[in-house]
Amino acid sequence: MERTLSQYDTEILACRELFIQKTLDYGTSWRVLRPTSLTDQLLIKVKRIRTIQIMGAQKIVDPIKQEYQAVVNYSIMALIQLELPEDYPLDISKEEAVSLYNKQVGIAKHLMSNKNHDYGEVWREMRLSSLVDIMLTKLLRIKQIEDNFGKTKVSEGVDANYQDILNYAVFSLIKISEQSEV
Repeated sequence: MERTLSQYDTEILACRELFIQKTLDYGTSWRVLRPTSLTDQLLIKVKRIRTIQIMGAQKIVDPIKQEYQAVVNYSIMALIQLELPEDYPLDISKEEAVSLYNKQVGIAKHLMSNKNHDYGEVWREMRLSSLVDIMLTKLLRIKQIEDNFGKTKVSEGVDANYQDILNYAVFSLIKISEQSEV
């Protein structure tokens, strides 16, 4: 588990750095996006990864790792948007954005640690394609919950699904890093 926690921190560090650099370029323009728009943005990213996996090739030659990092960052943005009140200022400082980012990472990492304990890190035995399919399933669940105006009868909420997507994307990044080390 210590190895996973260390790898998790390494991958999050790279994602956070990308988030900071984009914040310096664009400010917090992402704050205008409603959670439903962030869900759709995540859907675009995850479907692109899945299409590339199925096709075995890509025409836009961006490193696939960047797509997974975008999934991490959009998931965190969505979690931040869910937490902030609707009348919260759109323009927030880089420091506040990073603080909100770190808070959501802490929550997701704690969840990951608890689930890894209970599931015995089974994700390490899974294929990248399965991790992507699970992320896509979680996104479709989120879309259904959003279409139901956030109401569920027995299921966990949108936030839990975003946290799972974030963690599956980090697991994917860890697996990609391990493959490139071989």
